[in-house]
Amino acid sequence: MVLMDLPGPKIRIGKLQNEPLVLKRGDNVTLTTNDVLGTASRISINYDKLPASVSKGSPIFLNDGFIKLRVQEELGNEVRCKVIIGGQLMSNKGLNIPGVKLLIDVVTDKDLDLVDFGLKEGVDAFSVSFVEKAEDIVQVKEFARKRGKPIYVVAKIEREEAVNNIDEILNVADAIMIARGDLGVQMPIEDGPAVQKKLIHKANLLGRPVITATQMLESMTENVRPTRAEVTDVANAILDGTDAVMLSEETAIGRYPVETVRMMARIAGSIERQRLSIIPSSSVEESFLSGVGQKTVSIEDVVSLNVIEAMRALNARFILTPTETGNTPRRISRFKPDCWILAFSKFERTHRFLSLSYGVYPFLIENKVDSWHDLIMKLMKDARLGKRGDKVILTEGLSSGQAGGTDSLRIITLI
Repeated sequence: MVLMDLPGPKIRIGKLQNEPLVLKRGDNVTLTTNDVLGTASRISINYDKLPASVSKGSPIFLNDGFIKLRVQEELGNEVRCKVIIGGQLMSNKGLNIPGVKLLIDVVTDKDLDLVDFGLKEGVDAFSVSFVEKAEDIVQVKEFARKRGKPIYVVAKIEREEAVNNIDEILNVADAIMIARGDLGVQMPIEDGPAVQKKLIHKANLLGRPVITATQMLESMTENVRPTRAEVTDVANAILDGTDAVMLSEETAIGRYPVETVRMMARIAGSIERQRLSIIPSSSVEESFLSGVGQKTVSIEDVVSLNVIEAMRALNARFILTPTETGNTPRRISRFKPDCWILAFSKFERTHRFLSLSYGVYPFLIENKVDSWHDLIMKLMKDARLGKRGDKVILTEGLSSGQAGGTDSLRIITLI
């Protein structure tokens, strides 16, 4: 799957004359909307409404909150500030103004131009930055639909408004990304762990894939090994129920990109092998069994729960899910089963997007299928998946005969 990340209305500083630039506590620095090479006393900003968005005393954060400025005065197209917390700064780093409604649309004209380009190049998944409400997601989907191409949209949760509107956003988004860099500045940093867990749980309940991103192994930007705290952070995100963990600066500008990817894969592999000994059952499963959300429980939800129970009781080798929309394997994936979910689809876009869901291994099959059962069994045999006597669980749609109609399961012993 190729995911195109739309930039959105990201406020960034401009180019710096010398890097890294060091801002010292107590110094004065002017933020200007003019395009100038940045120095310790004057830095350009790509947001021309900055003076109108702040007032005297407003805090401004640079570089994911590591540098803090306080506004002294606004003058024309400039904002004069005092450095409260200093540090090193590189070109094009982000700027955040907590608690301020930015005077710019979430989905920009540039974003839509990029979607148009992506559609022509065959991209079928896009992430929308700085989402605030469900309408931001709908706008991008409608733009693609009018061009005759349905798309998957990932909502990047990096503003407090998005956290407050998460239920509505989850109803229209296909997945979410918890972008903790900007989110950690927009909200009190001490609230971050709880917010992350709540967002993951809500997405899991609806079967929406979750990406947890930003600063996961940041020390490996400069070092060949991560800190113990970073290793724990990655592991805890996986235990919380995230489907994917994402590297950013570590692989974009880091000195050890390959080693960082290997390290993250090792952490994920280790914690997945030990998941059941650490967390005996899924919190999502407990929510369904305790009656949470019973008003909206569907036949597919019931089937997915029964699949998990059958898997445990029979020690099943695989869960097999023929699918057109990807809904059934995603519903099963949210319970984090202790075996692979093999998803079979004749639609390439479904096949690609399923690679984002935890524990799902998607197969693209031929378009004309007379018997799902016979085809899947043949694929299993040809790929030498399983051995004689292994039990597998196959989900089926026997009643509706239409997409999204999974209503039963079959237990098969391989021969």
